Parts: sequence; structure tokens; C-alpha cells
Amino acid sequence: MDNASELISALDQVSREKGIDKEVIFEAIETSLVLACKRNFGNTASIHVNIDRNSGTVKVYAAKEVVEKAEDESTQITLADAQAIMPNYAIGDIVDIVVTPRNFGRISAQTAKQVIVQKFREIEREQLHNEYIGKEKEIITGIVQRKERRNILVAIGKLEAIMPPGEQVPGENLSFGERIKVYVTEVKQTTKGPSVTVSRTHPELVRRLFEQEVPEVYEGIVEIRSIAREAGSRTKLAVVSNMPDVDALGACVGPNGSRVNVVVAELRGEKIDIVNWDESYEKYISSALSPSRVTNVIVNHKTMSAKVIVPDNQLSLAIGKDGQNARLCAKLTGFKIDIKNESQAKESEPVRGDYSNDYDDGYDDDYDDYDDDYDDDYDDDYDDDYDDDYDDDYDDYDDYDDYDDPGQGDNKQDSEAP
Repeated sequence: MDNASELISALDQVSREKGIDKEVIFEAIETSLVLACKRNFGNTASIHVNIDRNSGTVKVYAAKEVVEKAEDESTQITLADAQAIMPNYAIGDIVDIVVTPRNFGRISAQTAKQVIVQKFREIEREQLHNEYIGKEKEIITGIVQRKERRNILVAIGKLEAIMPPGEQVPGENLSFGERIKVYVTEVKQTTKGPSVTVSRTHPELVRRLFEQEVPEVYEGIVEIRSIAREAGSRTKLAVVSNMPDVDALGACVGPNGSRVNVVVAELRGEKIDIVNWDESYEKYISSALSPSRVTNVIVNHKTMSAKVIVPDNQLSLAIGKDGQNARLCAKLTGFKIDIKNESQAKESEPVRGDYSNDYDDGYDDDYDDYDDDYDDDYDDDYDDDYDDDYDDDYDDYDDYDDYDDPGQGDNKQDSEAP
């Protein structure tokens, strides 16, 4: 503090290294010196400190009120003393008296240093928080650092983000130094600085990945209306085009599956079904059950439920392994889905007629019995038919070109198309 030029040089260096505005540093030092000075002048004194921005000279001022007779010398000054400084002072005026000590003393200097360091930390924490709060609900690239308890720590610039167990994809093994894309779910300020939580399981991660890879999605020409995801296994996307001459599904898939392949690679092989959203719930639900073919869909808007009839040989495919396809269809559309094959539908009730009462009463029992009624059939029918006819084609994405232009009609529903 004795050498003003050294103070300016030091502040210049700190400003460059920390990336903090020098004016903010000056204000922090002035505030800290006021606290240190009040130890000498008392808490009742009105003290303020000024640092010359060019020379670095520090001056301490005490603001005193002009009175006829001073009863508290720390806050008052007599009229005679005030007029000795400046003749035109009058009763009630405030006079700034220079009270800069020749030596602040070891204790005062140490106090000032501690407060300045604390202020720097607060400024850095605030700057980091402001930087990362803008990344909330966005996707960023991070580097895997280590596993701490059950959390995975990911370096994202100046911070280490936390990926809790619930935000980690089951079975995904991440290695030290590996670059991954994560979705920022939360940024909050703590006493130790900003805390950032990231996810690899959030459905919005898929949306952001498509925004990066598909210009039409980023620009809003193609809109992702709904996402249903079981991380690490399968995701369903419902897309719609806001321009009649743009094929939403084709834009997301890309030539020979090039665009969707990038997303699949980032998600470590997670399968992605892209279907056309439609204002007609019947068509929408039919598309959402892809890759199975659908014979008929009967919608009950009041209960947000739907009965779906599929060919006899498509039942296992429509339900999916452990009910996954039906479950994702329900999440994607927001409807409870009851799937029957044609034979079952004929035995239980007519395909058309008074559907709502019979269906609503029996839905829960029928749907809950998926595992009991269909899993045995699934192991025989689904594994053989689906794996041979669908998975190979899906993984290669070469058969995306086999899609017909969906336009406003139905998607191609045979098992060759994902």
C-alpha cells in the first residue's frame, strides 16, 4: 500500500489473470479499507476511502457535520474549525476531512487483504454463475474426470459438473478423459461457487442433438413435438414440418441415415424411432406404434385412451420387449394404449361399436397382463422376427431410403422401416 505505483501494477496483473474489471477491484479495495479503518476510527464514524485510478494514491476521508459545539468529534466538527478549512461552510454542512493514517498498521492491512481476497472469490463465483446459468437447459461437451461415490464428475470449462446416478445411462461405461455431450439440468449458486448438474438420460438431450445435426430442426422448419425415451435402449420422436415442401422425417434421418446416425453414435447405439406427428390421433398413434402395422385405432378422447387392433402376427412387435414399444407409444402420444390382435378383438367385442364402456373397464387388467399374456409369445415371435427383419436394418440405417414420402398420410408401417 506504501508504493502506489506497485498497487496499480498489481491490480493490472490481477485484472488480466482473473478476467475481472479493474474498476470492480478498486471498489472492492475501497470497501475493504473502510472496514479496516473503522477499527481505528470507530463504527460511528462516517468513513469513505478513495483510490486515485491513475496514481494509486489512497486517501481516507471522514464525513463530519458542522455544528456550533462538537459533542462527538468522530462525526462532528465545530463551525470555527470548518471555516478554517473553507470560510463558506455553515451550520449543517458536511465536511470531508482527510484522516489518512500514516500507517494503517499490520492488523488493518491484514484485514484489508483478507477482505480483498474474499471479494475476489465472490466476484469469480458470481462471474462463473452468470456464465453457466446461460447454459442451463442446453447441451455442452464435457470431459469425464472421475467417479466420486456414485456420481460422475465431468469437466466443463472452469468447472466440474456433477452427473448423479439417476442421470447416468444404465450400462454406459464412461472412461477417464472421454469427451461426451451432456444436458445441463440445473445451475445453482452455493457458498463454494456454482454447482452444475448434467444428464445423459434427459429426453431433451435428444432434442438438442437433433438441433445440432439437423438445420431444419434448429431453424424451426421441422418441429419435434414430442419425445419418449428409455435411455440406453430406445427413443421415439414425433416430428412435423411447418413447410409443406419439407419432409420432416426425411430431414431428421438425412441421406442414407447420415444425420440420425450421428445422434445414435453419441447415444452409444440407442435406437431411435422417428414418426410423423399428426392432428388425427388415430394416425398419430398408428405411426407411434412403428415398426408394427396397425389395422384400426379407436380413440376415447374423454379418457385419453385408445384401443389398437393389429394383425395377429404383429402383436408381439406392437407390444415390444417387456412392453417397451407400447409403453413408449403411450408416453409419446399421452394416451393409454390397449393393444389387441384381430382374433382377440373379434372374440371380445366388435371392432366398431360401443367401445368406451367395455374398453375403459377392462383396460387396466388387459394392459397389466402384457407380461403374462404376451411375453411367452414375444420370446418366440419377437426375438426371431424382429431381430432378423428389423434390428439389422435399423442399426445400419440403410433402409431409411425405403420410406415413402409421408406427406399428410400414414407412415409405411411394415417392420422393415424403423
